[in-house]
Amino acid sequence: MTSMTQSIDAQRLTLILNDLRLPAIKHSWPELTARSDKEGWPAARFLAALAEHEIAERDRRRIERHLGEAKLPPGKTLDSFAFDAVPMISRAQVMAICAGDGWLEQGANLILFGPPGGGKSHLAAAIGLALIENGWRVLFTRTSDLVQRLQVARRELTLEAAIARLDKYHLLILDDMAYVTKDQAETSVLFELISARYEQRSMFITANQPFGEWNRIFPDPAMTLAAVDRLVHHATIFEMNVESYRRRTAVQRRTGAGRPPTYATIKTVEQSMPSDNQTAT
Repeated sequence: MTSMTQSIDAQRLTLILNDLRLPAIKHSWPELTARSDKEGWPAARFLAALAEHEIAERDRRRIERHLGEAKLPPGKTLDSFAFDAVPMISRAQVMAICAGDGWLEQGANLILFGPPGGGKSHLAAAIGLALIENGWRVLFTRTSDLVQRLQVARRELTLEAAIARLDKYHLLILDDMAYVTKDQAETSVLFELISARYEQRSMFITANQPFGEWNRIFPDPAMTLAAVDRLVHHATIFEMNVESYRRRTAVQRRTGAGRPPTYATIKTVEQSMPSDNQTAT
């Protein structure tokens, strides 16, 4: 085969792979072809190598896309979570939860109680990250921020649609539940969200206050009871009765030029190293 023919075939193959939407194979086939020719691979092995490379690249792009939409705080991983500081939290149980199988499919919930600075947000974000890496879709948000967005949707008569859009997330992490203002308008949209996801999609609630004090969140006792009932019906509950980590440990500040990222990205996750830093609430 002449070099001109090889060039034409390569151009034609590039066009075909573009049409088939196989970008990873388009970029990797010359290298894999050369290696296959050199090592004398059987055709099946060569084809399998191309397919595996495409699948791996698709998985990477999917995780990158889902991580971008999750809005996870950066640097909060299971490796950097100080399990030894919270002995009431089982690492083995957390790792089982991170698989997501079973409980997410059933719309079960996670509820995490603990004082400010005890590591609730860190653990919630780390579990969210692990779930994304295992193929699930997650959204991390402060409860008050989401409630405000839902209030805007209600005023615009689009609340039902706004809640429905959240269905694409297998897990909705509502951080700092206790900081929602005791206001009828705020708590009613929060209750509607809880009701809509009940037994359909999972929620992960972090809160400083136990259920007995949730009357500070929901002004109506009947609404409080109904909200708690829906959340705990299929739920795993953790309690972190520990002294504030922030009061015991100086914050390890990031050095170097520029501001730290607002949300976790593929780059920040890959750069995150195990440490004793556990600064979120």
